[in-house]
Amino acid sequence: MEENKKKVLSCIQPSGMLTLGNYIGALKNWVAMQSEFDCTYAVADLHAITVRQEPAKFRQQIYSTAALLLALGIDPEKNTMFIQSHVSSHSELAWILSCYTQFGELSRMTQFKDKSAKHADNVNVGLFSYPVLMAADILLYQSDLVPVGADQKQHLEIARDIATRFNHIYGDVFTIPEPYIPKIGARVMSLQDPTKKMSKSDENINSWVAILDSKDDIIRKFKRAVTDSDNRICVGEDKPGVSNLIGIYSAVTGKSAEVITAEFEGKGYGDFKIAVGEAVAEELKPIQERYQTFISDKKQLEDIYRQGDEKAFYAARKTLSKVKKKVGFVL
Repeated sequence: MEENKKKVLSCIQPSGMLTLGNYIGALKNWVAMQSEFDCTYAVADLHAITVRQEPAKFRQQIYSTAALLLALGIDPEKNTMFIQSHVSSHSELAWILSCYTQFGELSRMTQFKDKSAKHADNVNVGLFSYPVLMAADILLYQSDLVPVGADQKQHLEIARDIATRFNHIYGDVFTIPEPYIPKIGARVMSLQDPTKKMSKSDENINSWVAILDSKDDIIRKFKRAVTDSDNRICVGEDKPGVSNLIGIYSAVTGKSAEVITAEFEGKGYGDFKIAVGEAVAEELKPIQERYQTFISDKKQLEDIYRQGDEKAFYAARKTLSKVKKKVGFVL
């Protein structure tokens, strides 16, 4: 890797099927970033257990997420791709950093409030201290940049605060990370309620498209997508459903909204929905084929992520040893 490349960390939880929203909003950009940055990609399984997971299903989701990252085009030779729980430095640094994080800072996290309300029967300490583990993820690899969506911005801010506080006490230990806003990518909304972000946690399965959905399922879901009554295919604040479909079509074809509007002038929503569904299915088809290759060869998959685990362990250990020395631990 070139020494002058900036370091980027990206993590994704293996907590269920990844969606078209994940793909367009983040994962497609991860692939594009590989040539420009020194990238580290983590399957963030430690983060996923703040809610109860069924062990056998969870284990399969970890394998599936690793295989899908490779299928998307993440190159393990150029980058580091690993499983978070395989690198114990994450948990170790999280404990140390928790002693440099104020209770009041964590209690102000909006995601903690949201998830506490959603999982009222399991408001655990891990859910509360989740941002400290995220800070450890970022700071271990001396990350210059972290791709973040609106829902994670607050977590990056607290990671910066923790790093700045630690550096103020002990000197130049951590790189202060900056948010990375991708050049391309769109916020993909629910197909059934276009005022809400597309989410796999939505109980209505017609509201989201999984990356591994079949072509028939994809087209069926787009046929059922909520639009409006005036049948004009254009972007507008009063047309959230159609605007969402145009954004999706633009993301997978590379066509601008203006070109799309001209292409479908005089045509109805039915034709447009089918066209969007077919374009999405075409975009996802090669990813699905590569996914089957990786998920069906468990040994190859394990060899790849274990090599990544070793690379991540080496990089993380360098930072952790420095931190321990600064704090005063005997090494």
